[in-house]
Amino acid sequence: MRHFLDLSSAGPDGLAAILADAIDRKAAREGQPKGAPDADAPLAGHVLAMVFEKNSTRTRVSFDMAMRQLGGSALVLDAATSQLGRGETVADTARVLSGYCDAIMVRTDDHAKLVEMAEYASVPVINGLTDLSHPCQIVADLQTILEAGMALPGLKVAWLGDGNNVLASIVEAGGLMHFDVVAACPQGYQPPDDVLARGGGRARCVADPREAAEGADVIVADTWISMGQEHAEQKLKAMLPYQVDGALMAAAKPGARFLHCLPAHRGEEVSADVIDGPQSLIWAEAENRLHAQKAILRWCFGQIATG
Repeated sequence: MRHFLDLSSAGPDGLAAILADAIDRKAAREGQPKGAPDADAPLAGHVLAMVFEKNSTRTRVSFDMAMRQLGGSALVLDAATSQLGRGETVADTARVLSGYCDAIMVRTDDHAKLVEMAEYASVPVINGLTDLSHPCQIVADLQTILEAGMALPGLKVAWLGDGNNVLASIVEAGGLMHFDVVAACPQGYQPPDDVLARGGGRARCVADPREAAEGADVIVADTWISMGQEHAEQKLKAMLPYQVDGALMAAAKPGARFLHCLPAHRGEEVSADVIDGPQSLIWAEAENRLHAQKAILRWCFGQIATG
């Protein structure tokens, strides 16, 4: 049994194996109906509990479809319709769900709850998103980069905007897979030093958006205002110079690609001509959430060898 709490849970060999499996399985089922199970149905009879304290479109649908394609099934719990919203402890919830289900995916705004769930669960626990990291998204991002014909070692990835949980996982990925991350963030929104340290010396933060974008192979942005965040007007004002537009993409390498985990706000963190233009890979990136999730699930159940 393996928990997937962050990319470091898998390590470089495990992450490479997960990416290879995601790419291979995606190719193997090309042309099949979305609801058709994979030929080997490797998780037949398995049930995934999906615990949501934050709303979701991509995480919910991709994990549900991942289990269907792997031959299993998934069920949803949220704070509004379960005892989670009435004060039942995380430890008790973990023990109960472990008796009903074969794995647990958690999407929460408190990373400590994810860690506690893993501590008390007797089945694999997967980080579907926390306030500190978003590893599943970055597996999909790396898959998208590889499918676009780029090798990860030596890559330059530029991040524009808030030093948030998604950036934290990108930095961690850079440290594991040997690529550089340059984040351009306004004053007051930089990532903490301990986040940059996860990059193993390959990550740094700058104030100038153009400095981050220059020579980049990939430029990544995220929504500036996350669900439940306060002081939105003040934050938007600080973020405006960090919009990814055509001029910023022109500073990157010729043929550089744009990624965004969605949902996107055109005219804020990215201009419409970039996100809807030929350098954007966002739709492949979104689809790859499904294929990445399948590989992560198989890794958690010990079905993917890591060397």
